[in-house]
Amino acid sequence: MNTARGHGSLAGSIVLLTTAVAAVAVLLTGLFAWRTIRTNAEAQERDQLARQAEVLARTPPLAGLLLQRQQRIAGPTGTELALVQPSGEVDGPATAVVGSALRKALLSGEDVSATAVLGGQAVLVEGVPTRTGGGLVLTQPMSDVDAATDRMRGALALPLALGLAGAALAGALLARRLARPLSSAARTAHRLSTGERGLTVPAEGPAEVAELAAALNSLDAALAHSENRQRDFLLSVSHEIRTPLTTARGYAEALADEVIAGDEVPEAGRVMRTEIERLERFVGDLLALARLEADDFRLDVDEVDLDTLVEQAAAVWSARCAREGVDFRVERPGRPLVIATDGFRVRQLVDGLAENALRVTPAGRPLVLALEQDGAGARLQVRDGGPGLTDADIEVAFERGALTDRYRGVRRVGSGLGLAIAHRLTTRLGGAVSADGHAPEGGACFTVRLPPHPGASRDQGLDRPSGARAHRTRAVTAGARKLLPRCDCPGQGPG
Repeated sequence: MNTARGHGSLAGSIVLLTTAVAAVAVLLTGLFAWRTIRTNAEAQERDQLARQAEVLARTPPLAGLLLQRQQRIAGPTGTELALVQPSGEVDGPATAVVGSALRKALLSGEDVSATAVLGGQAVLVEGVPTRTGGGLVLTQPMSDVDAATDRMRGALALPLALGLAGAALAGALLARRLARPLSSAARTAHRLSTGERGLTVPAEGPAEVAELAAALNSLDAALAHSENRQRDFLLSVSHEIRTPLTTARGYAEALADEVIAGDEVPEAGRVMRTEIERLERFVGDLLALARLEADDFRLDVDEVDLDTLVEQAAAVWSARCAREGVDFRVERPGRPLVIATDGFRVRQLVDGLAENALRVTPAGRPLVLALEQDGAGARLQVRDGGPGLTDADIEVAFERGALTDRYRGVRRVGSGLGLAIAHRLTTRLGGAVSADGHAPEGGACFTVRLPPHPGASRDQGLDRPSGARAHRTRAVTAGARKLLPRCDCPGQGPG
């Protein structure tokens, strides 16, 4: 997998980030420790010097011996000593640091801790009272504190460096834990984009990464399902197109070879025209469904009298049913039933459902177109006396091609798109369509409920009617008897 140009890897970014954070933490810790080490070193040296002074103060004879042999015993350590007698007199090499305030404090029985200058250099001063009523003072060069500070600061570098290295290592381990499942998910996504299916991403790593893996697995299953549906649909389309094409081609070749001549030519022309019309209707169905699913479908909303619309549709379908020997019936209020909708699309919906019903209704059986008030809206029904639908059929009735695939070779079927178009069209009108497999007439019943106005659909930016379309819709409202342009074509019927 190639990393996108201009972008570093996640692992590298995590290592860099954790190392940078550790470096900042090490820097701040080092600065703080650098300042406190000096204070701690001085405190340790003072504590050690004070303990030494206390030991000497408890053994005055030893202190006098040390005083007499200062150069031999104490001199090499840099420590200087001074004795304050109970009388206030001061003896010893460190006499210069014993001022009146220090002498007074020792004679009062108080410990003394101070800093002074002895022999031109800064020294630590620690004094303690003696048992004899005087005091003992020890001094230590400040250079000893500096040396201890340098030793402690030198020892600080190693743990800080180890901490920085540990942070980088922890960042690398974290990066690997995060990046490995993400890289696996990315590779799977790329393979999915190239058409591979049946891939599984292991659900490992943090919860968010595991959720990403589960989402990719779901996407893989959804893509496989969708592509299988599309493949089946294309097979169905190929089957539907092949029959009229084969028929038309056969007649065309017969005409070209003069196999058909004389009085047979008009009949051949009629057959070819019928097959070409079937192809045209099928292509029209495909385009209508594509526009509906892309939400690129114009609606011209105005007040429409559905009673008049159903009356006009009944005039057409009674004639169609009569030619098929089907008993057509219409049930309508007989009074205006006005809602705000697109009359042209409602008529298209009625024609599609009626065509679907007529295809499966045997001669002598009924086909009913019904309209009634439904609250503030309206309810349209198309019922037939055909074989009906099973519960399994109802579950997939509005999926494109589902019933066509199921009943091809068993009963008359259409393009497989009609019911899918009806469902999408009803949705765009703001209504709902449902199927029932057991109508009173013995067959299937399709019910369309339309609201008083296409509420949500209008919010999607529907166009108001204009021009000829607006005139056509208003003609329905006014009860004009001139028929609306209708979808009087078998190809509008679902499968």
